Amino acid sequence: MPFVNIRITKENGEPTAKQKEELISGVTDLLHSVLKKNKASMVVIIDEIDTDNYGLGGKSITQVRKENT
Repeated sequence: MPFVNIRITKENGEPTAKQKEELISGVTDLLHSVLKKNKASMVVIIDEIDTDNYGLGGKSITQVRKENT
């Protein structure tokens, strides 16, 4: 059973529910096309990461983005 975990930043109201539906559908279609696996057995999980919860260069991404605007 294919298992895919997508990690994406959660900011500015995105990803929306519609965008997540499209990601799940698109990844499922891609796996079906490439691996010839049954779509019913595929698992796609989307983890939304708040920009306060990860960092780059010793600063949160929230802070990095504030400094770069």
